Amino acid sequence: MKDCRQFYIDGQWVDPAKAHDFTVINPANEEPIATISLASSTDVDRAVAAAKRAFESYSETSRDERLALLRRVLAVYQSKMDQMAETISQEMGAPISLSRKAQAPAGLGHLAEIVKVLEHFQFEELKGSTLMRKEPIGVCCLITPWNWPMNQIVTKVAPALAAGCTMVLKPSEMAPLSAYLFAQILHEAAVPPGVFNLVNGDGPTVGAAIASHPDVAMVSFTGSTRAGVAVAMAAAPTVKRVTQELGGKSANILLDDADFEKAVPQGVQECFRNAGQSCNAPTRMLVPRSKMVEVVAAARLSAEATKVGDPFTDGISIGPLANKPQFEKVQRLIKVGIEEGATLVAGGPGRPDGFTKGYFVKPTVFADVRNDMTIAREEIFGPVLCIIPYEDEDDAVRIANDTPYGLSGFVTSGNLERAGRAARRIRSGNVHINGARVDFGGCFGGFKQSGNGREWGEAGLEEFLELKAVFGYAPAK
Repeated sequence: MKDCRQFYIDGQWVDPAKAHDFTVINPANEEPIATISLASSTDVDRAVAAAKRAFESYSETSRDERLALLRRVLAVYQSKMDQMAETISQEMGAPISLSRKAQAPAGLGHLAEIVKVLEHFQFEELKGSTLMRKEPIGVCCLITPWNWPMNQIVTKVAPALAAGCTMVLKPSEMAPLSAYLFAQILHEAAVPPGVFNLVNGDGPTVGAAIASHPDVAMVSFTGSTRAGVAVAMAAAPTVKRVTQELGGKSANILLDDADFEKAVPQGVQECFRNAGQSCNAPTRMLVPRSKMVEVVAAARLSAEATKVGDPFTDGISIGPLANKPQFEKVQRLIKVGIEEGATLVAGGPGRPDGFTKGYFVKPTVFADVRNDMTIAREEIFGPVLCIIPYEDEDDAVRIANDTPYGLSGFVTSGNLERAGRAARRIRSGNVHINGARVDFGGCFGGFKQSGNGREWGEAGLEEFLELKAVFGYAPAK
């Protein structure tokens, strides 16, 4: 079992001020795999103080110095890709194939993208006699979840480094081992002491202490909407910037001219990817009422073909859910769906056949779902798909937007122009047309209760910068 009880503060691995052990569990077998320590407010103060000291010099580094640093980080990260993939699969249950193809490479992709952005980003622009200058915001608190650990960590750390900020990272205590490895990567890449600091801990204690800290200028949070509200409330008295990437309940509109034979299995598998533990997963499939019988039959076949198993077994589609609380939540919501009258097409409560332990869930499909049902309103965060009928395109867009969330959306059509028109009407931070993959050069973030602010690429870098106007900088023309 790994001993990961130290924190990374001011360029060194240090013991916590007070021991508070926490056991990390392998979700596939419910066995302990590591011990971390949960930080106290004293540890938070030490980490923030280190970041504050480092900001004085790091904020003045040149573009070329930051580019050289990021390129070193990228090279070290690339050398540890296999180790990172295995760590992620062990701590949160993603199939090793997904960890190798997407989970670990996501971090690499965001590092490469921020290097491209920084090479050409304009930090200063002269407008008349006034200099418009973009400066690093200061010490940043980064709070990240367990579902896509490296994606979420690097989308915050990379632009913070590029901007000239210093930071304290608090990863999820449920899946902290990849963050621990990432801190080792940054150390090996010679990130200056104090620029990056890592403390483990829970949200109510450590997250709140960091978010409310007077020397923290910005909080970048990814997690549930409930926790995001708590972070914003903790940050409010010190009037710091808060960016939030929160929950989602994304609609997948299959227009009547779509290729249903292709689109339905694709939509099912995209919903189930990462065991449904993606905030942008297309969990509501909206289909023409006249196509319901055809769609339900295809969705059932796709769900039944989804292979559930140990993350390190070849050919597995989905592994376990990441932790016990999430497993219990998904089981509860599946039962609620049945109780509220949705038609259970595939899956259902309980573990799949052959599993007596591990947080495994049956790939589940509900049909005849109304948009006012609990399973259509709440973010389930498991391999659970809701199929909702609509009358016409206007009705489909109305249903898609009838949600407190607005993170992502999906539209499939045989006509690209028609799909584009529908996409523009969906109130969400991003929309995928005809199964398009994400673009790290685009942006990611939500409308409504899915959050505020943007990550990825140039938009993500902007979040870590303050805009200053220097009047009379140049002679008036």
